[in-house]
Amino acid sequence: MKQKIVCMLRLTEAEKEEFRKAAGENEIIFTKDSGIGYKNIIPLDEELVKDADVLMGYIDPGLVPKAKQLKWLQAQSSGVDNYLAPGVLKEGTILTSATGAYGMAVAEHMFGMMLAIMKNMHIYRDLQAEHKWDDVGPVLSPKGMDILIMGTGDLGSQFALYCKAFGAHTIGVRQDPSKAAPGIDEMHGMDELDELIKKVDVVCSLLPHIDSMVRYFDYDRLMSMKKEAIFLNGGRGSICNNEDLARVLSEGHLWGAGIDTTESEPMPADHVLWSEKKAFITPHVAGGDHLDDTLRKVAAIGLSNLKAYLAGEPLRNRKA
Repeated sequence: MKQKIVCMLRLTEAEKEEFRKAAGENEIIFTKDSGIGYKNIIPLDEELVKDADVLMGYIDPGLVPKAKQLKWLQAQSSGVDNYLAPGVLKEGTILTSATGAYGMAVAEHMFGMMLAIMKNMHIYRDLQAEHKWDDVGPVLSPKGMDILIMGTGDLGSQFALYCKAFGAHTIGVRQDPSKAAPGIDEMHGMDELDELIKKVDVVCSLLPHIDSMVRYFDYDRLMSMKKEAIFLNGGRGSICNNEDLARVLSEGHLWGAGIDTTESEPMPADHVLWSEKKAFITPHVAGGDHLDDTLRKVAAIGLSNLKAYLAGEPLRNRKA
């Protein structure tokens, strides 16, 4: 039976042609192209999705239930928590992610934040805005540091490789510590985390949302870190209590913090963390669709899964 495929991925014309070939006799609708600023857009609304069998790309979770005959959703993101919430997907709907597409983008962003914090670049940027020519003192180097990476999949491995290139020692934590990961010098289990964070120079969380880890980094745990350690969060914002982080920074503990994800997004304009000079904050842009390499990888995952789906074969990154 002919299926309707609505593709919201940012594709080049060559990629669109590959998707058309993969779709065969099925109907495929492209809602946007790969141009900067989305040059050509078809509005994504209830009318477009109501009879869709397949949705590919980002779609507001609130609109998903309107797709009454949806069989498969290929998310554009690696995290799919919003789609797994009750009432979003009807029972039996296949859900796949774009895990594997964001390693380079997120790792480069988080490494850049880390290096900027070590060199006080965020503080100098603030001084520039104030037209001040001040020397703010000592800086750090990744060389010789112990860097703890929480989440050692694609994102964590890429980040670890960048750290190693600058002479750091990388320590990973994962549920199964017997499983190695590229770029990780030593692997530990999650049950060792409390002790590890006390000993390392940098903690970088790249974990997805985990119920048991909500607000894991509270005041006491952040205070248990070295006084001049750095805390980075490029995973899910739920892992850190940012009010506690602001308090810790205000009390002079930690060299600094790099935050790309927060508990509620956007972070409220009156949140205390905005005012902490030792905090370097970006608005959840480490991943997204800002880097062309990411777009091409997302497209490749989507195309591979489309071929598999129509052939009745197993899909990559299946979450449901």
